[in-house]
Amino acid sequence: MSIRLKVILPYLILTLVVAVIGVYVVTRLVANTLSERLTNQLLEAGRAVSDNFVREESAHVDQARTVAFTEGLGAALQNSDREAVLALVKPLATGLGIQNIILITPGGEELVHLVTDANGVLQEVNQETGAGRSPIVTPYLKDKNIDAAPNRALGQNLVNSKYYYYTALPVAFDSQFAGVVVIGTSMDSILPYLKSTVLADIVIYGGNGQAIGTTLIADSADQDILQVVTIPEENYRSVIASSNIVEGENFLLGGRWYRLARGPLQVGNDRIGVFAVALPLNFVIQSASDNRLNYTLLFFSVMLGVIVIGVTVSQLIIKPLNSLVSTSQAIASGDLDMRTGIDSRDEIGKLASTFDLMTNSLQERTHELQRKNELLEKMDRTKANFIQISAHELRTPLTLVVGYAQMLEQKAKGDADMLKLIGGIMEGSDRMNETVNNMLDVSRIDSNTLYLKKSEVLLAPVIQKVQKVFKPDLQDRNIELSLNGLTELPKLQADPDMLRKAFYQVIMNSIKYTPDGGSVVVQGQYKNGTEPAHVEIAIRDTGIGINKDELPNIFNKFSQTGDVMLHSSGKTKFKGGGLGLGLVIARGIIEAHGGKIWAESQGHDEENFPGSTFYISLPIERESDGKP
Repeated sequence: MSIRLKVILPYLILTLVVAVIGVYVVTRLVANTLSERLTNQLLEAGRAVSDNFVREESAHVDQARTVAFTEGLGAALQNSDREAVLALVKPLATGLGIQNIILITPGGEELVHLVTDANGVLQEVNQETGAGRSPIVTPYLKDKNIDAAPNRALGQNLVNSKYYYYTALPVAFDSQFAGVVVIGTSMDSILPYLKSTVLADIVIYGGNGQAIGTTLIADSADQDILQVVTIPEENYRSVIASSNIVEGENFLLGGRWYRLARGPLQVGNDRIGVFAVALPLNFVIQSASDNRLNYTLLFFSVMLGVIVIGVTVSQLIIKPLNSLVSTSQAIASGDLDMRTGIDSRDEIGKLASTFDLMTNSLQERTHELQRKNELLEKMDRTKANFIQISAHELRTPLTLVVGYAQMLEQKAKGDADMLKLIGGIMEGSDRMNETVNNMLDVSRIDSNTLYLKKSEVLLAPVIQKVQKVFKPDLQDRNIELSLNGLTELPKLQADPDMLRKAFYQVIMNSIKYTPDGGSVVVQGQYKNGTEPAHVEIAIRDTGIGINKDELPNIFNKFSQTGDVMLHSSGKTKFKGGGLGLGLVIARGIIEAHGGKIWAESQGHDEENFPGSTFYISLPIERESDGKP
């Protein structure tokens, strides 16, 4: 019997049983109208909340217009006469039962601000609360349109930290814009009225999903009920953009389950927030409890059948699979001698046989790779030893050549031809000495014996010394080397001689691959953002560029781009030859300082010259007092 039948046959039976049960359960749930009634009640309550806010808006508009049309108010507000405005507004606001009123002058000054205290008495606010800069006021101050429609918003009053429903209207005097009146009603008084009207608990959400008011009661003094019912900002945005009331999730509060429905709080054309209505699920839960026993017995019987079938199938499938898994884990851990030991004619048996054959092949190839890797490591060590020995062996005769050349120079004074020949010897000796030093530096980098003499260093003088070294070559090839932003860089804890050597190698590389008449720019930048503080130096050239495939390899020993046989000689000649050690030395020195070096280029093109950019990042080490 194939594994296909082993799996499909029992689950065909299982699917049939589950389908029958599903039809029965769904039929019962659809027939149960209690849940539907609860949902409909939630939706009706939500509509009632919106209607009540519209009525509250109408009351605000009536109160605002009463204030705005009070005789003498427009002139006093326009003239910023606080005493006159206060004398007119305070008794009027008390009589109208206004909880919070703010009057703004045409210039945006918060002239009068009254808010009721805990005893319901209007108190003057003698501090700037930023009402003149609120989104519902600034359009009036900008347009000065006395016929503009009301603006509404939910906001927090900074005086008592309570949330209010605000409505703003323009004030006119002699057909001119005289200011703005803002009327606010506390959510503490709106929410109880809403609950008594819609017969449901209410939650009001602010602009980021944070609940700013609710009639729900916490089950303990330490519980923050607003935090419990707060929703993520993406949920808030989804609801406020919807055109209908959306049924939300069920949640548990104080040992009691509730169901939520949320909708956009829209007054006129403004959507000022999101509201939610919550109703208890008691009668739905009770209905579910009545049928729980029947459902439990039914599903228990079905589950027994599923368990019996599942155990039987699992024994046929899981046992060989476990063996296959344990073998694969052992092989992944490095035990290539492990085999599955499965002897079966079904698909799992074929898989196990193929897996064992694959393991045999993997074992053979692994052994071969190990042998080759050992050979490569030996060759690398031999190469490193050769570099070190060659450098030391070359230094002694090179010292003799330089010494004899200096002696000849002393004796040949006045003989121009002889001095020219001796100068050629000295120049060649200098290049040879530089090559030997590079080889020794690579040897130290490979053996982790590079020694740094750190001190406080400014990068500008270091790079300026490198610029001075290349000045004759730059003039000869008409290449401009410019330094930008280096003098603003902070001090580093570094070895100045080693840094000079690193920048020397990178800048020389840029000059070498930039055609005559090109340019090289060294740009410094101090970065102190999310990453640890560091300086970043970018060396940009207008040269032939680097193939993107070769970028990962240019910092490897003896790496050269292009055809080395076609390169010219000379360390700063265009596409000049070399050992391919310069960037290796630069990388070793920069990494020894805890920094990073990398390169970017659009590609290699000897006609359009896309150029290359080398980046060097060096950390700013901090002293014990925390200052760089």
